[in-house]
Amino acid sequence: MSFLLILEQTLNGLQFGVMLFLIAAGLTLVLGIMNLVNLAHGSLYMVGAFVCAWVSVETDSFLLGLAAALPATALVASVVELLVVRRLYSRDHLDQVLATFGLILFFNEATKMIWGARPLRLDPPDFLSGTVELLPGAPYPAFRLAVILVGLAVALGLFLLVTRTRLGMLIRAGASNREMVSALGVDIDRLYTVVFALGAALTALAGAMAGPIYSVEIGMGESVLIPVFVVIVIGGIGSIRGAFVAALLVGLTFVWGRAFLPGLFGLVLEPSTASTLGSAISAMAIYILMAAVLIWRPRGLFPPHG
Repeated sequence: MSFLLILEQTLNGLQFGVMLFLIAAGLTLVLGIMNLVNLAHGSLYMVGAFVCAWVSVETDSFLLGLAAALPATALVASVVELLVVRRLYSRDHLDQVLATFGLILFFNEATKMIWGARPLRLDPPDFLSGTVELLPGAPYPAFRLAVILVGLAVALGLFLLVTRTRLGMLIRAGASNREMVSALGVDIDRLYTVVFALGAALTALAGAMAGPIYSVEIGMGESVLIPVFVVIVIGGIGSIRGAFVAALLVGLTFVWGRAFLPGLFGLVLEPSTASTLGSAISAMAIYILMAAVLIWRPRGLFPPHG
């Protein structure tokens, strides 16, 4: 097992992790502040990817597609929050799950009506289409490296927003005691809409950056939703710091397990058995990680209430 292979897979794990963080950050705020289980959050990830891909094709510019995806998805999320989600805050979690699952079906069909059933092609910008030689003999795709850097920059910006601004103060207070924030005269409905739209913009950014790496297709949001919930549970519901640390842990665990476990089992087992067992355990690795963390810290790594 060479050092260059370990470096490459570690960077792949970081890239996947920061993408999970961008999706999980908004969802953990929605869960922490609004106490809302929003299964349709992955659909906003899909909307961001489709808007970015469509605008990119029409304008021949990935950056214009990215610039369009964020406000468009935030606007869609605001409308959904006003028309549907706002009615669910006082309902129990079963009602929220059923209603937001219905939103998944709605978004999938609406996306199919607008853009068709075929996947859309989304190419990275020309200046990020090559590779960067991090070490001699170790080229790495420039776009994947850019995803890591953008994700880390957004994480820093979000940390400063939450800890250094008035909006961040309201978000933290809302996560701790929603009733008190409302009693102090804060327009809680407007705060909820802003948080919901902010989370949608972050997940749209993840969708736009995931498009050139994975695939822009109907239902792409569902496949990423379970790892995102794992991130939120490990990090602590409502904790941005917890979501960041957990996303990196989950990303690295997922990629390392898939890349290295079959080879490690191959040292002591037959190749076919090692491949089957390694693939199976790598698929379960993030859930084993979640179980281990919850045994150690039942409220997650960084619960927001202490």
